[in-house]
Parts: sequence; C-alpha cells; structure tokens
Amino acid sequence: MKKKIVFGAATVAIAIAAAGTFGAVSANASAPAAAPAVAAKADASNQNLQQTTHLTIEAATKAAQATLEAAEDENQRVTVAVVDRNGNTIVTLRGDGAGPQSYESAERKAFTAVSWNAPTSVLAGRLAQAPNLKDIPGTLFLGGGVPVTAKGAPIAGIGVAGAPSGDLDEKFAQAGAAALAK
Repeated sequence: MKKKIVFGAATVAIAIAAAGTFGAVSANASAPAAAPAVAAKADASNQNLQQTTHLTIEAATKAAQATLEAAEDENQRVTVAVVDRNGNTIVTLRGDGAGPQSYESAERKAFTAVSWNAPTSVLAGRLAQAPNLKDIPGTLFLGGGVPVTAKGAPIAGIGVAGAPSGDLDEKFAQAGAAALAK
C-alpha cells in the first residue's frame, strides 16, 4: 500500500530555511581563517552557459483554457495539465464534471509528451518494440499528450484526460498548443 505524505508550504519553507542555515553555519564553522574566496564571474560568451526558452504562466494558462474550451465545445469533461521542460506542472485545470482519475492522467500525459518531444499517441505505438517504456515513473503512454516546442526544442507539454478516447484528448491538447501560436 502506497502512502503519500503532504506538508504545507510553510512547513517546507521552514525546513528549507533551517537546512540552509545549518549548511551555512557548518560551512563557516569548518572554514579556516584564510582569505575569503573570490566568486567566479559568469561570462555570457562562455561555451558552458546555455540560454533556454520557457513557457510563462500566462502562456500556460492561455493554452490550458483553450484546451478546456475545445473540449467543452464538444461536451467533453476533461482535465488539462501544462508542464514545463522539466516535467514540473505549471497549471492544471479540471473541467466541470471531469473524473477524479483525469487529474493525474493529464499531468502524466503532459510529462510523457515533453520528455520524448512527441505526441503520446505516437509514443504508445512504440510500446510494441520497447514494452518496458511504460515502467518509467511518471509516464503514461496513452493518446492525449502533445509537446510544445520553440526553435525545434521541447519547452512544455500539454496533457488532457477524461474524454472517451485518447484521440479526442489529443485533439483538445493540440487546440491548446495551437492557441500559443496566435
């Protein structure tokens, strides 16, 4: 039986602050009384630095709302999730009447789409050649997830769950991605 432990934001913030303070005190207490270290300067022309594109909360919300509206136009009750390049949820909207399973499924479809930079319906077809793909934590290889790209690289994923088929879920997710191009 799996159990989840949920902490409030204040508890986590206090724990992080306490851990940071302990780390700083420990590092300072063990440091010799020598000259202070010089901070390294970051050089924008340095080949070790890379600039990336991220989806804003406003853009993620716009995509999620467009997705939900596309589903509502066809009388479908779905949940939509938008995740960033790292698979972290930016926004999730649960439509009126969407099933309880749809929330987690939408997030997992979005995560899967951005992880492989491909629609989840395409990825589901790959399971025949590599059935253990489905064992990767956090993934869901069912239609309904699409990647969002900028300059050919994935920057986000949109996942939809709750319609009677993955094809419909994916159609609605594509409507959300299309809204970002406007």
